[in-house]
Amino acid sequence: MICPFCEKDNDKVIDSRSAEGGRVIRRRRECVGCARRFTTYERVEHTTRLMVIKKDGSRVPFGRENIARGLAAACGKRPVPEDVKVRIVDRVEEEVHREFDKEVESSEIGRRVMALLREVDEVAYIRFASEHEQFKTLSDFVQEIQQMATRPKGDRKQQSLF
Repeated sequence: MICPFCEKDNDKVIDSRSAEGGRVIRRRRECVGCARRFTTYERVEHTTRLMVIKKDGSRVPFGRENIARGLAAACGKRPVPEDVKVRIVDRVEEEVHREFDKEVESSEIGRRVMALLREVDEVAYIRFASEHEQFKTLSDFVQEIQQMATRPKGDRKQQSLF
């Protein structure tokens, strides 16, 4: 592992432990060259690459970073803890890899993110929904808010994100 501080390729592992429910290995390292410590994360890479079918019909490789970017934009300055956003990304990634073999539509990923985000922060949910559903008018927002008000929370079986 190359040290992010001095860029030498000589370090030792101080501590290793499971993180994010066993899906990731967290390693605490110390550079032998400069004696500074840093953390690395190892994640299993799926051998069959899941492709996402975009709305225009194009196909791109699945990337959890895209979900994280969408959540960051939707949550903006909302009081949504970073670890909750990471758990949403983890949960959606795990679900789509488990339920889809080769391809998944982007709209399916968006629906799953919206369902989880709705339980966390309603304003962030509306922001995300407005992009995902491509709201064009104020009446689109009003209609979604009215549906949200009449629909009970937790309309899908899920484990708590907290």
